Amino acid sequence: MGEPQAREPKSAVLARAAGERDLAVDVGLVIAPSAEGDRAALEAFAGRLAGDVVGELADSTGADWAFHAEEHEPLSDAEARRPSEFLDEAALRMVEGPYDLVVVVTDVPLLARNHRRVAGLASPLSRVVTLSTHRLQTRARDDPTRSLDAPAVRWNGAALLLHEIGHVLGARHDPADKVMAPFEFDDGRERVPEFDVDVERRLARIARRIPEEDVETRSLPRLLWFHLLSAARNPRQLGRALVTSRAPLLPLSLPKLSTAAVAPTLILVFSAETWDVGIHLDNATTALFAAVSVVLATFYLLFSLNLNVPRKRRDVVTEHVALLNIAIVCILALGMVGLFVLVGTIMLVIEFVVFPPDLMTNWPTLENPTVTVVDLLRTGAFISTIGVLSGALAGGLEDRTILRHLALFLARP
Repeated sequence: MGEPQAREPKSAVLARAAGERDLAVDVGLVIAPSAEGDRAALEAFAGRLAGDVVGELADSTGADWAFHAEEHEPLSDAEARRPSEFLDEAALRMVEGPYDLVVVVTDVPLLARNHRRVAGLASPLSRVVTLSTHRLQTRARDDPTRSLDAPAVRWNGAALLLHEIGHVLGARHDPADKVMAPFEFDDGRERVPEFDVDVERRLARIARRIPEEDVETRSLPRLLWFHLLSAARNPRQLGRALVTSRAPLLPLSLPKLSTAAVAPTLILVFSAETWDVGIHLDNATTALFAAVSVVLATFYLLFSLNLNVPRKRRDVVTEHVALLNIAIVCILALGMVGLFVLVGTIMLVIEFVVFPPDLMTNWPTLENPTVTVVDLLRTGAFISTIGVLSGALAGGLEDRTILRHLALFLARP
């Protein structure tokens, strides 16, 4: 593993404010304009945004804050996007900066987990904030859109950026707090709200790890050990990401994956050969088969869809990127466990509710006509294991950004 060498971001400083503590926070600001959008207006809005919030951040945290202008990331169209679609580029800019966090400002609509258009979303684990001016400018159906230089857009954008940075620093929604209350557009907002949340511990932990420890990617054993070590150093961050992602419920958001898993099992559950194998398996073999299937499905999806961050190959991997990759693997594995439970539940409903009570005792291939509850559970698990493998191989993920979106970004602004 290489030793981190202190270095300052080389990009131009858009806004800077000094605090009282010996602690500096560097923020990379990336503009992602659509092909039809006004790039100059978006750039001016982002620069104004940085200038509006930097003083409040410095006063409330006691740290020195600086926003750096990064190279633009133009988009090919104006279609709505998930925030995870900006993750690869943001992670790359964070490593190369180096930055404590990255803010992406775009003019295309931004989609939350429920496909609702939102003004911004944050990923605490990846330390990325994504803001959309589209939602800030939108009014009621019959009213004209607001301009980017409108006071309401300016001050609500500043409040939203403070809100999302609060999430990155570990703060949660608090209706009593001016910044961390659930964000709502306020036409009467005329200034930057006060940032009152206590995030000093999290802030110090992030800033003092920049630049972060890294490892060369050419040595696979060292790379694997570095990933495991990064997870061991950050158990709380990893655990919080697993909880907020609701990983076991992932199959419910991926209908193609779930359908590919359930469809063949509906045939297998009525097959005599399946019952013959399932009932004659021992419990240890069934459990091992299920565990291996979850692991194989996880890594098949991981490598076949290139879900690691960032997708562009680099000579080194930093601790922050390693932690992101570990989180994606863990969340994907829990999603496969959730898929196993989903298929297993359907199989057990069929076995206990749909099948006639004495059907199994008359099954022609069974040597022993007695079928116990344990036999039914073991057979259901065996069928579910096949379902997980078929789901991963045949269904996969509809879009690689879906997993990152569900796993790394919060559900609401």
